[in-house]
Amino acid sequence: MTRPLFLDAATMARLLGPAAVADVLADVLRAGLEPDAQPHRSAVPVPAGELLLMPAAFGSFAGVKIAGVAPGNAALGLPRITGSYLLLDGTDLRPLALLDGAALTELRTPAVSALAVSRLTPADRPLRLVVFGSGPQAYGHLEAVLAVREVAEAVVVARNEAGGRALAGYARTLGVLARTGAPDEVAKADLVVCCTTAREPLFDGALVPPGATVVAVGSHEPDARETDSTLVARSEVYVEGRAAALREAGDLLVPLFEGAIGADHIAGDLAELVTGRSLPSEDRPRFFKSVGMAWEDLAVATALYRAAGSA
Repeated sequence: MTRPLFLDAATMARLLGPAAVADVLADVLRAGLEPDAQPHRSAVPVPAGELLLMPAAFGSFAGVKIAGVAPGNAALGLPRITGSYLLLDGTDLRPLALLDGAALTELRTPAVSALAVSRLTPADRPLRLVVFGSGPQAYGHLEAVLAVREVAEAVVVARNEAGGRALAGYARTLGVLARTGAPDEVAKADLVVCCTTAREPLFDGALVPPGATVVAVGSHEPDARETDSTLVARSEVYVEGRAAALREAGDLLVPLFEGAIGADHIAGDLAELVTGRSLPSEDRPRFFKSVGMAWEDLAVATALYRAAGSA
């Protein structure tokens, strides 16, 4: 048996950028993948945090990600997300490649958001962007947004002030007018991106103007959220998959439990946006909630494997 190919973080970043990864995800959805038909994520509590098992199969490939979520790692100077991804031949399940799982997550999550942003925001003018967070996902989302939209100004809102200043400085190296700011900056935003570990709302959802888009990616836990019920109730809501969101997305489940929305409040999923079956309105805020799904990892891992083979 041929030894599996190993793809580390540096190689993965060299092979595919955010725009290319967003295109990969769109292509898979156009090819007929149904997100909610894929296996559910399994989560197992362990002393250090949580272990996640994320299997998927589509076309001629299968794969599984084993990820660790270790909240205490930040204090040790270690990544909060760890793990590996095993890509398999879909016919005989032979191992084809082993990928850095944390790097895969850092690549695919911003690309999912970029795909949603490309469908939910106007393309005819530069956007005013507000980013909550200053960790790896905040950097990845900044780059991913810039891959699909022009940004007039980026405002970074971060609990870690030094981290926020560093991200704003990085944005300036990319040619973006950028600064740090406060949560109420959402009142003037065209696009708000939330990529934090927060468990309570980050801002007042009543401030978000009609026509603005909010993307939240920070949690896959039913009791954790980055946005409030006011925003969700006001918004046209889009998700990766309806069933997954109603299992895991605290941003939706908390207002559902409160009675602020009904189970039918979701306007569409990512596949419907990509294929044009759902068309966003312009008179309400648009809210995209991502929990991260195994089909996304499989699609990106497959594209990286193919790109490595042709490099």
